[in-house]
Amino acid sequence: MSLGEVVMLTEKFTFDPKEGIDNPAMVITDCIDSVWIPRPRMCVLKREEGETYDFNLRVERDRHGHVIRNVVLGGIAARGGLRDGDRLLEVNNCYVDDVPHAEVARKIKLSGQQLCMLVLDGEEYEQAVTRGQDLRLLSRILDEEPCKPPRLYHITKEPGSGLGISFTALEGEKGHFSVNLVKGGAAEKAGIRKGDHLVWMNGVMVSHLTHSALSRMMNKCGNSITILVIDSESKKIYMQRKMPILPAMAVPNKLPFSARKLRLISGPEGYGFLLRLEKTSSGNTYHVLREVDSGSPAERAGMQDGEILLEVNGESVDSLRHDEIVERVRLSGKQVFITTISQSGLGFYNQLGLSPLLFCDSETAEKKMEEMNVELSPKGNNGLSGSRLCTVEKDPLGFGFRLDSLPQRHETFISEVGSGGSGQRAGLAVGDVVLEVNGKNVEEKYLADVITLVKNGGSCISLLVMDQTSYDKQKEEERPASNVTDSEEEDDFEISFL
Repeated sequence: MSLGEVVMLTEKFTFDPKEGIDNPAMVITDCIDSVWIPRPRMCVLKREEGETYDFNLRVERDRHGHVIRNVVLGGIAARGGLRDGDRLLEVNNCYVDDVPHAEVARKIKLSGQQLCMLVLDGEEYEQAVTRGQDLRLLSRILDEEPCKPPRLYHITKEPGSGLGISFTALEGEKGHFSVNLVKGGAAEKAGIRKGDHLVWMNGVMVSHLTHSALSRMMNKCGNSITILVIDSESKKIYMQRKMPILPAMAVPNKLPFSARKLRLISGPEGYGFLLRLEKTSSGNTYHVLREVDSGSPAERAGMQDGEILLEVNGESVDSLRHDEIVERVRLSGKQVFITTISQSGLGFYNQLGLSPLLFCDSETAEKKMEEMNVELSPKGNNGLSGSRLCTVEKDPLGFGFRLDSLPQRHETFISEVGSGGSGQRAGLAVGDVVLEVNGKNVEEKYLADVITLVKNGGSCISLLVMDQTSYDKQKEEERPASNVTDSEEEDDFEISFL
């Protein structure tokens, strides 16, 4: 039975006016409890440069989900339809209810000047949780028709054929352009398809452009362009739902630059690099990585001299002073996660008006992390005292375990193990922290990413796990004494978009 079906059982009867409302069939029909279907709402927020979204996002004790609070009366969020107490289900078409709070806040910040949010009224959300409803399925109620995400391409001119692309204005639709391709040209090689619709070019939405204005943009583009396109059918669905088509929703395709996540494990001499505050050729001041020592942890992680620092342990350094960044690295203990990009790469994204963190590529870092783990870990027990390697084979009932995470702790753990199932036979236990999935370290990955690795792992997966007590003890040993406090846990965690 689908969510939209309502089943009502009645007895066949002939109405007798003498019986009136005492007719048993009428009583049965009146008492039937129809299927309760909470309805999420789509809220689109638009702001200008320098403006804020006018709301807070919180995790609150004794409440589930990501909670919308402090919606400014008459502000951008209120005009977009947000209400105090709403729960956030999706950000820019990405399901976030099971995503750690800090990552959800990060997605909102990276969205730029437009934000598409799917929310559910707070009371309805709590009822759905109490009833055990699948919130991910609930978030798809609005998606009567499946649609594909937009795609972002960078095209470089080729001798003779140039960019290999042109655009035709759709008759009677201002700001709507379809794609024409030169067979075998640069655009077709990049993956753009005939009939795709242009949404955005070089940082500019084309919805307000005339064909002549678009042509002038093309003539000024130089040797390359970066465009956002979507297939015509998916575009119709976005328009029907009154959803914006944003670069933050896009699947990137071979962009010339990408930010990288690096994991550094401290050696006897530290990490082996310097951090300097420098003014670049663009005239802007950034935190720059310099003097990467040969053979150092920084070099082994892939750090390159002159790269610009974007994040430390997932926290943006944009608003941090130089000494605050140094302190965060120092307090990281024996390992630190940093995100970097080349100066050319940062210039590329700045020109497009996009954050370089939108399409951060950590694949290379993962490979290097695996190499480092093999190199630096002691022999035996996978290099981690107290860890267990469990091989889980999928049976007709699945793998026999569930994964979960807590907003306050950046770790994935086993939340449920089916009695007699494959997970239990493999040795998994409730509370185990997941360290690796099929040899890939997942300690700093978000729950959704870990679940994807499990799903893509085939019919047999290997999990490196550790019981919670041993895991906490190991982390405590890695943490310097100056980072240990006796402060009480705060009642809530808040990210402000005011």
